[in-house]
Amino acid sequence: MTKCFFCQYHVQPDYKDVDNLVKFLSPRQKILSRERSGVCAKHQRSLTKQIKYARYLALIQYVSYQSER
Repeated sequence: MTKCFFCQYHVQPDYKDVDNLVKFLSPRQKILSRERSGVCAKHQRSLTKQIKYARYLALIQYVSYQSER
């Protein structure tokens, strides 16, 4: 079984660390599930809150716009 990213590196999800938060978003900027991201339940709850707060502060986009060609 793979270990949780945050447990492995002994860090907590933080809204200011945008580079790490983006790793847990799909190409359409949706939050990935625990099964797809490999994060434990404790950190998934915290990660979700931090992503939503980063979106509120406009550090992360809410949606990804694609050209309609």
